[in-house]
Order: sequence, then structure tokens, then C-alpha cells
Amino acid sequence: MTTQVALVGGTGKLGRIIHAVIDELDGFAVRAVLGSGSDLAELRGADLVVDASTPAVSGAVVDAAIAQGRAVLVATSGWSAERIEAIRPRVDAAGVGAVIIPNFSLGSVLGTALAALAAPHFSSAEIIEAHRDTKVDSPSGTAVRTAEVIAAAAPGPIAAPHSEQPARGELIAGIPIHSLRRPGVIATQEVVFSGPGESLRIVHDTVVPADAYAPGIRAALPFARDARGVHVGLETVLGLRA
Repeated sequence: MTTQVALVGGTGKLGRIIHAVIDELDGFAVRAVLGSGSDLAELRGADLVVDASTPAVSGAVVDAAIAQGRAVLVATSGWSAERIEAIRPRVDAAGVGAVIIPNFSLGSVLGTALAALAAPHFSSAEIIEAHRDTKVDSPSGTAVRTAEVIAAAAPGPIAAPHSEQPARGELIAGIPIHSLRRPGVIATQEVVFSGPGESLRIVHDTVVPADAYAPGIRAALPFARDARGVHVGLETVLGLRA
């Protein structure tokens, strides 16, 4: 049986990549392509909703999918831990799956997993992320997820001196994140750990998005179709522990 997909935000940069992957993937077909202003009643008839819209629209897309009893794969930034926890009871009650993937890049999720391994051994951590100047949200969803994972893995609070100063970045889970929005940039993230006499930098660069994201999308689609409950991060799909 072919899984029918409703793709929201299918004409955007990531949406077009997801559409191309679905077209090549056995057992999946795009049933409907919706824009950010489309009537969400068009989700009906789909087996799986894929949200690649915008942070302002994503919540309504997920709410509609849950209300209609549809599995949903969220590929949109802006889903903090608090926001995810808020939908968990409704997802469980509906008996569907909600899979939230801040970044489909294999290198990115491995970088976050490495950051989790390093977190117990350093008292200081900061994140610097850069995206193109057209990205409307900051910090990026990947940076937020990385900060949350580091905080969960650390044995105690991460040192963030002078955090009240705006120039020190935005604190997410107690970790400063510095966001750059620059023309000509695709995506890059650097996690800097510091300790007595040394530092550790974990850097990931996205160079060709279509090539970088496609393997993760291929893995996430069948996982999201079959999932029940809320799942966060490509590491969950791949069986990694971050």
C-alpha cells in the first residue's frame, strides 16, 4: 500500500527537497502540496502530514494533523522542549505519531551526539550557528536542540558568565547561543566546550542541502508513518543516543 503524503510548505527550499525524496521513495506518494496559507482541510485523505512550512504556521499544521488523526513529520524550526511537551498529551490521546526533526543532516545529528558525550566533561559550552540571511527564526532549531541535549547530559549547570548582557547571546537551557544571518551561507554550527587549559570545538557545515538532507529524510519518512507518540531528533530515527 502506498503512503499518501500531504506536504505543507512544499514549494520552499526544504519542501522541494522533501518532495524530490518522496518521488523517488518506494511506497510513498505526494497526495497534496500546501502553502503556508492553504486550507488545512486539504490534509484529509493523507496518511502522513509532512510540515516544512514556517515557525508561525507549523503549530497550526501539527494541531490540524493531530485533530484529524494523521501522523505528522515536522521539519520546521521553532519547536522548543516546552512546545513539544505541550502537544504530547494530545498526540498520545489521538494514538498517532509526531516526529520532530530540527535537522535532517547526518553530520549535524552526529555532531549533537558528540556534544552530548562531551558535556559531562566540560563546565563551559557555547554554540555559534550561522544561516543565510533569509532564515526568519533564530536561534536555529538545531542549535536549540543541541543546547537542550547538552544541558540534559551535563552533571550540573553550564557556566554562562555575564549572561544578562545581550551580547552574550540567547540562553537556551542555560547555554548561550549566538546566531549569525549572512548572505551566501547555507548552514553551519560550532559547539565550543572549554575547560582548564583546553577547549573542544565540534563543527558541522552544510554545503549542498539536497545531498546532505536526503538520507535523513529517507530514513524519517517510514519512521514517522509507523511511529506512535512524540519523537524528537534524527538521532531517534537512527537509533543514536544523544
